[in-house]
Amino acid sequence: MVGAFALFCLAASAVYIFNDIRDLEEDRRHPVKSKKRPIAKGTLTVTQAYGLLAVVLVFLAVGTALIPHVLVPIALYLVLNILYTFWLKREPVLDIMLIAAFFVLRVYAGSEAAQVELSLWMLITTMALSLFLASVKRRQEFISSGSSTRQVLGSYSLSLIDQYIALSATCSLLFYSLFVVTIRHHLIVTVPFVLFGLLRYMYLVHMQGDGESPTNLVTKDKQLILAVLGWLAGCIYFIKG
Repeated sequence: MVGAFALFCLAASAVYIFNDIRDLEEDRRHPVKSKKRPIAKGTLTVTQAYGLLAVVLVFLAVGTALIPHVLVPIALYLVLNILYTFWLKREPVLDIMLIAAFFVLRVYAGSEAAQVELSLWMLITTMALSLFLASVKRRQEFISSGSSTRQVLGSYSLSLIDQYIALSATCSLLFYSLFVVTIRHHLIVTVPFVLFGLLRYMYLVHMQGDGESPTNLVTKDKQLILAVLGWLAGCIYFIKG
């Protein structure tokens, strides 16, 4: 399990390095990425980045040879990312769907690593939640820099992205609630935490302009942290009970 996690981290690292090399000029024009991305910032040269990418890929190849049951999800992840980098990131709607698919593949890889059957409810809920986060990210990029840093944003409008956010948030809550009601009814107490988390996230996006980095937002907002902890506590208590 730990080995599979490490391999997926290597795969994700390879993708990030490759994307940063390909998107160098766009990242240099981005107000945040130009200061935080090592290649765009200038702390890492393109040659050094290619060298680091080669090392990561060698470790990844050796690791998948030792743990072959995660080869399929990792290969899919890499292939889809290559398609995304060279083509699909410039296709409206498909770009957001692909970002969500990457998160679903992480769940798939986890189920393969743990050798447990993948819950279809988890799959579809993860897809909806990932679409929500990806739509929010696109919204904030649209507002902060527009198509100057990401070509596909020229094919969107703010109102359309807001509709995507509302639709995916609704689907996330709906699919999770259906799972709870039909399969794990004891977890009904966790639904309010999920609802509050979505509402709070949308509040921070619309009223405070956050959301371009979901990780930073979730780890810095105290109310979101409490919502996540409350959800985890409810899950642990009722699943163990």
